[in-house]
Amino acid sequence: MARFDGQVLLLTGAGSGIGRATALKLAAEGASIFLSDIVQEGLEETVKLANEAASSGAQIESRISDISDEAQAKASVAACVERFGRLDTLCNNAGIIGYQHTHEMTLDFWRRILSVNLDGTFLMTREAIPHLLKTKGAIVNIGSTAGLAGLAYGSAYSASKGAIHAFTRAIAVEYADRGLRANSIAPASIETGMTKPTKMPSGSNFALLERLSSLLGVAGPEAVADLVLFLASDAASHISGEEIRIDGAALA
Repeated sequence: MARFDGQVLLLTGAGSGIGRATALKLAAEGASIFLSDIVQEGLEETVKLANEAASSGAQIESRISDISDEAQAKASVAACVERFGRLDTLCNNAGIIGYQHTHEMTLDFWRRILSVNLDGTFLMTREAIPHLLKTKGAIVNIGSTAGLAGLAYGSAYSASKGAIHAFTRAIAVEYADRGLRANSIAPASIETGMTKPTKMPSGSNFALLERLSSLLGVAGPEAVADLVLFLASDAASHISGEEIRIDGAALA
């Protein structure tokens, strides 16, 4: 049997990067996966690739969704459970990043970053918990080393990711006596859309950004995907409330 035969996993931000790599590995290991993303083209490509990688028994369903919208978050979880009849793991991977000098940052910019990264994680988690309690399932949240150490010009992103780590710990404690596990991952120097050239504010000091760089170079998103699968699996049955860095010793 594959590791995730009979398991149902809901994955946000599945259209690229860590989300896509995770979807392909889950499909190859027999999981039934419900994939969510706001970008239709990327999501359709992931579904195609996941079907090609799928082992016997794997099933793939998808839905375009803006997780920062309460109604859409509710609908995604409901559609997943309606399709597959259960939910064993939620992986909150969807996120956005942006850089501005904090003293020049608009409230709209701040709210947009937090609405996707933090509100979206909360909404998906809230809707999934009743179903995860039935299966004694797991939550895996994708945070960032920027939530553990300062990211110059990324104060909104850092605030959102730091809150995700704290939120995850709270969930782990609150539901431990009911068998639900929750962990977060803090990646850095992973090759995704977020690592591609991004508009920086004028006068940026790039030396301030290098302090969060991996000492081992840039890794592919598959490195994080492997950790997601481990935390979702029975092998991690006694791991909860952890924030695990996968950053090539950047914060060592």
